[in-house]
Amino acid sequence: MRRSSLATALLLAGLAPLAATAQTAPRISLDQAMADPDWIGNAVEQAWWSWDGRNAYFSQKRSGATIRDTFRQPIAGGAAVKLDGADRASIDGDDAVVDASGTRMAFSRGGDIFVRDLKSGALTQVTRTAEQDSRPQWGPQGQLVFRAGNDWFMWRAGTAVAQASTLKTEDDPDKAKKDDDLRTRQLHMIDTLRTDREKREAAKAQDKSWRAADPTAAPPPAYLGKDVELVDSALSPDGRWLLAVTYPKDANLGQATKMPKYVTESGYEETEEGRTRVGRNPPAAHSLWLVETATGTITQLKFDDLPGIKTDPLADLRKKAGKKPLDGARDARIETDGDGTGPAIHWSDDGRDAAVLVRAVDNKDRWIAQVDLGAKKLVTRDRLTDNAWINWNFNDFGWLPNANGRNRLWFLSEKSGYSHLYVSDAPGSSRALTSGKWEVSAPVATRDGHRFYFECNRKWPGDYEVCAVDANGGDVREVTSLDGVEDFDLSPDDSKLLVRHSSSYVPPQLAVVDANGGATRELTDTRSEKFKAIDFIQPEIVQIPSKHGAGTIWGKFYGPKNYEPGKTYPVVFFIHGAGYLQNVHARYPNYFREQMFNNLLVDSGYVVLDIDYRASSGYGRDWRTAIYRNMGHPELDDHLDALDWAVANRHADRSRAGLYGGSYGGFMTLMGLFRSPGTFKAGAALRPVTDWSQYNHEYTSNILNTPELDPDAYATSSPIEYAQNLQDNLLIAHGMIDDNVFFKDSVMLTQKLIELHKDKWTLAPYPMERHGFVHADSWYDEYRRIRELFQQSLGQ
Repeated sequence: MRRSSLATALLLAGLAPLAATAQTAPRISLDQAMADPDWIGNAVEQAWWSWDGRNAYFSQKRSGATIRDTFRQPIAGGAAVKLDGADRASIDGDDAVVDASGTRMAFSRGGDIFVRDLKSGALTQVTRTAEQDSRPQWGPQGQLVFRAGNDWFMWRAGTAVAQASTLKTEDDPDKAKKDDDLRTRQLHMIDTLRTDREKREAAKAQDKSWRAADPTAAPPPAYLGKDVELVDSALSPDGRWLLAVTYPKDANLGQATKMPKYVTESGYEETEEGRTRVGRNPPAAHSLWLVETATGTITQLKFDDLPGIKTDPLADLRKKAGKKPLDGARDARIETDGDGTGPAIHWSDDGRDAAVLVRAVDNKDRWIAQVDLGAKKLVTRDRLTDNAWINWNFNDFGWLPNANGRNRLWFLSEKSGYSHLYVSDAPGSSRALTSGKWEVSAPVATRDGHRFYFECNRKWPGDYEVCAVDANGGDVREVTSLDGVEDFDLSPDDSKLLVRHSSSYVPPQLAVVDANGGATRELTDTRSEKFKAIDFIQPEIVQIPSKHGAGTIWGKFYGPKNYEPGKTYPVVFFIHGAGYLQNVHARYPNYFREQMFNNLLVDSGYVVLDIDYRASSGYGRDWRTAIYRNMGHPELDDHLDALDWAVANRHADRSRAGLYGGSYGGFMTLMGLFRSPGTFKAGAALRPVTDWSQYNHEYTSNILNTPELDPDAYATSSPIEYAQNLQDNLLIAHGMIDDNVFFKDSVMLTQKLIELHKDKWTLAPYPMERHGFVHADSWYDEYRRIRELFQQSLGQ
């Protein structure tokens, strides 16, 4: 799938030569492009190694169903085998962890914990319960700790599973009661009451003493109090310590949405509870607790000493809005880290060190702090601060294996403007292992801690490979040569990489690569023959100069093989969603249907351009935060620059330009029509945000703060504020049970357009669709309307 170096150079320069022959018939029909994508051939989804490195396992969607089947794929090549029935009992689980000796690995499968002997292959089932047992980790003496529900357990070979810690969100029944004059008088006056109490207390004290001296007894519960809710916890590998995260039980989490559903199995209208809106209310602040498992003693680890936590980055806005100044430390939370599987808490393998990722609720700061177990306090290892917002990505961190009596912390940070890999040997000391105008993601350390593997986009922003660097620094080298790496898994012996990769018209497939940069062996091709037979247009990767100080805007251009002399072509812009998403890359796009629709448009006489506008991912911090308090403005400038480029370089007809896109792409379609009237003759806004005060808190408050604190940012950034400028043709399409961007957004815009007496718009509601459509009939109807909109407004 690798392009030749010459072809790549031509594409990056925007100089790819046109083929000699023209396409005479449409490559694909609209009905086929919008059909259930099973016809394409379902992608290889999650992939992982077998214990001996001879096989890979992967999951794949079953055609005509939502079921995911598991397959065994020989690494040497050959056909994959679907595993069913009793065969599934021998499968190794994904995310396996290998012990320090390299002789055993543990994993969770089907909610139970298993251990595999890496010499004999013998499989031991450690648990068999109704609980979802998870997060196994090996300890320094060969013990295995894991979680079940809210409790933690420990297992050693040849012994029974033992409870390692129990957390209770209730008051300690043995805790001394508050002074009460009446109780004191009763115990003073009534000897029997006093004697009975003394006997009870003596029995409790004796039982506690016996349990403390009995190595076979379970540790006592840790009581966090009745006023908190447990968020998550993490046990040290040696079982001595536990970190717990809570929030107040009485926290005001805001008013949930009541979303109506009209087409239901019951035949009655129903409602569904949905998310809260931005600013109503912010996420509840967390508290962090250190638990000594042997005694159940708890200590709160306060955030007050984290550098900058008592500085209010929103002080000026707070003052302008007439709000009270910040009093004391800002609220903070222990969020999930890069892998999203648990709290952002990582213990070293020896259990001597723990690190946590603390994020200010306003998301202007994040800290990686080490837990000083002796002093029972947090010590800052790294602070990242941003006047706009801290990225939700690129916050992975962890510990390298113990070397010379100390554990080394590693982490990702955007502190240079791009995500790079750092190591820290002590508080206040860190150094970068990578650098440059490219991004590091998904780092994995080898078992011996000598090397990191990670995803990188060094050659150009959309070319993703697996790279490697020594843990002590040195040259970064690319291990793969595949263009479109999706993710990878390091083999149990660290010698090979199992890589999922893709390209423009190839959904993710599986390959095995020598970890030292050797040969690549392709293992799968799940595409259907019908799909492979279609001669799709390969998108031309182009670089567009920005006239607005953004540097280079990267894009995908779809055009005819031969241009007719002297002819100009109507131009359509596809606008990707999510804002922070990358669509100009060598991978299989999230928008594979839209890519086929772009082919259909070109075959109908259009040219199509798809750009990574400012706020898109893959281009570093400044590109991401260019929209702070100003959504829809830099992004529109980028599209106007792209239109100028297409007119000057790709025969585009400026007088016949159109837009379409969903979610953020729908929002941008509205901004294009409303803020630059007459430039785009037609636009299809699919599931668009029309008023950002209706969207969720986690996303919107990062970029626009809150409506109460920063109303100007919301007025500047919400399309409904510019609706009076509509003069071109608009199609609004929206799922009525969209639980991401509520259908209410389109209903509000509808009312606004009615009040403004606008007449060049239509609304297409889809009663059984959420944010991402799932029914082929709805996909077809939506894109039939888009095609007709462009035919009527742009010609062709």
